[in-house]
Formats: sequence, structure tokens, C-alpha cells
Amino acid sequence: MVHTKLTEVIDTKKNRFSKLIVAAVVLLNTGFTAVYLRVGSEPTTLIAAWFAFTTGELWMLAGIRKAKVKGGDTSADSRDQYPI
Repeated sequence: MVHTKLTEVIDTKKNRFSKLIVAAVVLLNTGFTAVYLRVGSEPTTLIAAWFAFTTGELWMLAGIRKAKVKGGDTSADSRDQYPI
């Protein structure tokens, strides 16, 4: 019972962390765009690199989430629940 509640708390914190990452990426992209709208200059290579980086981060986060949903959680906590 206690172990189950502990894993629920850990999962909730992990979900909050990924949501925080997504929110941060959205805010940073918005801020990045606002700066160059105000300045009026457009460094094409920097913009392409920035959005490629943030898109890659979100893609990897989604891949981690998809793997956890598909295969179940493979962290040490879930292995401790069912010892061999």
C-alpha cells in the first residue's frame, strides 16, 4: 500500500517535470521570436538552429513518454515491486 502510494507520488512529479519542460520550451520560443520581431533583424542560421534544438528536445520527451506508456515503466521502483 505504501509502496504503491510512493510510486504514484514519483510518477506525479515526473509528469510535472515533463509539463514544465514543455511550458519552458513554448515560453522560450515565444520570447525568442518576440526579440527578433522587435529588433527587426533575422539571423536565419541562428533561428533554424534554435527551433531545431527545441523541436528535438520535445521530440525526445515525447519518445520517452511513448516508450513508458507502451512498455510500462522500467525504472528501479517497478522492478522492486516484483522481485525475481
